[in-house]
Amino acid sequence: MLPTKAVNYAVKSGALSEFRSFLGLAIPLASAQIAQFAVSFVDTIMMGHLGTAQLAAGGLAASTFQMALTVITGFVVSVGVLAAEAIGATAQTETRDSDFRATKDNSRLTGLARQGMWMCLLISVPFTLLLLNMSPMLRLLQQSEDVTVLAQQYFTAIAFGVLPAMGFAMLRGYTSAFSLANVVTVIVLIGTAFNVACNYVLGFGKLGLPRLELVGLGIGSGLSLWLMFWLFVVYIFRHPLLQQYRFWRGWKHPNLSILRQLSQVGAPIAVTFSLELGLFSAVSYAAGSLGTEVLAAHQIAFQTIALIFMVPLGMSQATVARVGLWFGKGDSYGMRRAGIVAIACTVCFLSASSLALYIFRPFMVGLFLDTQAPENAAVVNLAMDLLLVSVAVQIMDGVQRVAMSALYGLQDTGVPMILSAIAYWGIGLTTSYLLCFFVGWGVVGLWIGQYTGIAVAGTIFVWRFWQLTRQYHHT
Repeated sequence: MLPTKAVNYAVKSGALSEFRSFLGLAIPLASAQIAQFAVSFVDTIMMGHLGTAQLAAGGLAASTFQMALTVITGFVVSVGVLAAEAIGATAQTETRDSDFRATKDNSRLTGLARQGMWMCLLISVPFTLLLLNMSPMLRLLQQSEDVTVLAQQYFTAIAFGVLPAMGFAMLRGYTSAFSLANVVTVIVLIGTAFNVACNYVLGFGKLGLPRLELVGLGIGSGLSLWLMFWLFVVYIFRHPLLQQYRFWRGWKHPNLSILRQLSQVGAPIAVTFSLELGLFSAVSYAAGSLGTEVLAAHQIAFQTIALIFMVPLGMSQATVARVGLWFGKGDSYGMRRAGIVAIACTVCFLSASSLALYIFRPFMVGLFLDTQAPENAAVVNLAMDLLLVSVAVQIMDGVQRVAMSALYGLQDTGVPMILSAIAYWGIGLTTSYLLCFFVGWGVVGLWIGQYTGIAVAGTIFVWRFWQLTRQYHHT
């Protein structure tokens, strides 16, 4: 038996190694998420300079697009989950866990990526058609006619960017399983810079082009999504390791067996995403029913919080890869250690960001509106209140996402889906509705209610991850 000091040293050494490996993957993924979300963030800022009506309608459309896109990309998250397990299972025991030595039997990894592309195509087509016909749904959700018309303009313009956005998400998860994430940051930064330029030129009518406003912003964002996808494809074609898995060759027809495996893992993830983001969407549309000024304040606060949330979202993607790798190796200690390190890093970051947000709330609101203009006073005050709510509770929001992803790394997707339905909708949405319309707290009540559901979900996910890793240790 090893002496106690030796055991403690081994534990600390393993945690430090995991910390380094996690940050090596999480930092580029989080940076890429921030840059990618900047597409929507920049759109919303530019919408504010087009007018309050454009900010309200366009912000609603942009956030709805991003949230709906996140839901459908949940299906292709399964590619990264299963790829990480396959790599962990085939890696040599003497190889460092941050490296991967290719084996002759690479058909599984090749098949996962190939069928992931098929899944992207099969899901993108109906979603694109839905975006082209959103007006009836907007009216059903009691949005004003002005908001409906303007939002549909944005939906129609950006609809052609759905397929490349899904393809990019699938390839990002696939390459992350190989611990190849640095290129994602570079590609997204290029795409974001291109998007800002296109939005400025097309939205405001520069360089002799007509002023297209929301239509121009949507077109610019769609073009940037195509650019990022093709840059990623070129990188994969040229990378020495990934060239061994030539999934782009022999891409003739769907493989129902692999698609079924991807769906069994991905469908519950997509449903869970839809439950979480559906809660945010329901709150957004409830805010819209309270008036244009309330919706504008909600969009300002939501876009600000969503930008910060991109960091724990990137951490969650790294968590899937790290936990999935140890799961493939069958190492219960490694699974738990990877999850704990990810949650600890998330808490540290969000603690610092909460303090920064509290201090710089006026600055963030000022990015969207002239805070000194009397006509903007109501919107500014509401946005400040909503940001104050998020300061108090955003740590739990990040923890629940990372803990959820740790469960995905264990390929535990069905139970989290059921728990999400209870926490997000049974508790979160119900509390939002009661605080807003019965207690009379308005949009602030909506926000407190949604975060109540998220806090419950985070607590449950952390507890379940701990229980499952303990079970794996005893089996």
